[in-house]
Amino acid sequence: MTMSPSDKDIPLHEQDDESLIKLTLEGRTRAFDVLVKRHSRKLHAMLMQMLSSEADAYDVAQESFIKAYRSLRYFNGQSAFYTWLYTIAANSARNFIRKRLRARTTTIDDDDKGNQHEKNDELADTSVSADPVRGAYIKDLNKRLQEALQQLSPSHREVVTLCDIAGLSYPEISNMLNISEGTLRSRLHYAHKQLQGLLEDLK
Repeated sequence: MTMSPSDKDIPLHEQDDESLIKLTLEGRTRAFDVLVKRHSRKLHAMLMQMLSSEADAYDVAQESFIKAYRSLRYFNGQSAFYTWLYTIAANSARNFIRKRLRARTTTIDDDDKGNQHEKNDELADTSVSADPVRGAYIKDLNKRLQEALQQLSPSHREVVTLCDIAGLSYPEISNMLNISEGTLRSRLHYAHKQLQGLLEDLK
């Protein structure tokens, strides 16, 4: 689809993803900045759940956007842009996890330090603002959720993250992970059942 001159006059933040991609490929790099701003928060939330570290999630998110920018000409539009972007991010996160696991097997000391670092990581925003009681509750809840997620297998944690955190549809996740919707539903059911058991005292 070729954009008309009137389409190009529409402010960038009001353009849809497809139009922003076309503008980026035409050399208007600020259009890609809009794509980054539009999807960064959701992408970071997904990576936060997969990596259990805000700093690691930020690094992998930046890496994913760079990869997306460099590969944008290969985007064929058969899926939504954010699905394509999340596929890149999920693969980057898997590679990061594999590298992290290999690094942790070098010495026992490194493994111990790595485990302690994970225990200190927290989820989302825990600022107390004007309500310190609520802030303490949210901080404790985030810690419990993080600990529960980390007890799931990587495949179960991944589908929970993509479905419940990233908000992707079953067809999108199935296509991203190359599994059937039946397999996806089964993994989600089992993962949710595990989480319910781990967080039963919060009911």
